[in-house]
Amino acid sequence: MFGFLRKKLKKSVEKLSHKVEEVPKETEPKKPQKAPKTGLKKGMPETRREPKERPKPGFLERITRRELSKNDIDKFFEENESDFMQANIAVEVVDFLRQSLKEKLAGRPVKRMHASEFISQAFGEAIKEAVDQGKIDLRNLASDVGKKGKPLCMVFLGFNGSGKTTTIAKVAKYLLDAGHKPVLAAGDTFRAASIEQLEFHGEKLGIKTVKHSYGSDSAAVVFDAIKYAEANGCNIVLADTAGRMHTDRNLMDELKKVIRVNSPDLKVLVVDSLTGNDAVEQARQFNDAVGVDAVVMSKIDVNEKGGSILSVCYTIKKPILFLGTGQGYGDIEPFNPDKFVKDLLTD
Repeated sequence: MFGFLRKKLKKSVEKLSHKVEEVPKETEPKKPQKAPKTGLKKGMPETRREPKERPKPGFLERITRRELSKNDIDKFFEENESDFMQANIAVEVVDFLRQSLKEKLAGRPVKRMHASEFISQAFGEAIKEAVDQGKIDLRNLASDVGKKGKPLCMVFLGFNGSGKTTTIAKVAKYLLDAGHKPVLAAGDTFRAASIEQLEFHGEKLGIKTVKHSYGSDSAAVVFDAIKYAEANGCNIVLADTAGRMHTDRNLMDELKKVIRVNSPDLKVLVVDSLTGNDAVEQARQFNDAVGVDAVVMSKIDVNEKGGSILSVCYTIKKPILFLGTGQGYGDIEPFNPDKFVKDLLTD
């Protein structure tokens, strides 16, 4: 997982470290110059003056310590921008990393023998700043909303093929294991077999699926699921919606109606992490259209690049709720920024 991105980051750390480790052109100290004649006669006292400027660092200090300049960092990013793009890191994120590393590294003396460790730490801090957009504790949130006498309503959004329906089943299992009682809403009344697919997952998990016929009003399906949850002691509604492109005006209007009628507590965008830099555009489009509260990145187990996680987080400034790590119901894990950074920068 993320092997490609890990290699690119390791390569970046090594390149910046080499800039620190470069020995100055002056490889030996200059010979002391003779003091200029003062014009004083022999035997007359010489008046000493304190130097106006601090003496330059000695040769030993200059070959054991070095400062990276802002120009060094700019040049590094200019030379390696294509590597970041290949790892699916968006331009906005690359610019953020550049500025962050300038603040953390430029002008700070670095011991040559510790350059790699120092730069790796700076990269880690910058990446964490990009992906740490807050945290949503779903289990606690469900309990808090339930105290108000209504179920927590989560509506799942996304493009076709992003893995929404499978993600809903995984989230349902995650909540079941925590003692919650979810109900599923088959709000995708557009795609063929979508209702049967969600109902199949519900039966496997022992969860009720509220459904209408194909072509019916998606907002009404979610509304009925909320009413069912209230009447039957279920404290969470997980609502599926049809996958859609932002250019499909009718489906986008339908999604807006689902949100307007049901006022969900969370609008969760499911993004296929394998879509690369397109994931950023998808996130922007849905966030602009209906607002996004949290993100689930699917298919992480087969994603070697991983840059889309940084890009989506930083671009729309929303937290990642889960990572989908496989095909099973239990193959989902809450996103942890510290673990993500550690996995990227540790062999």
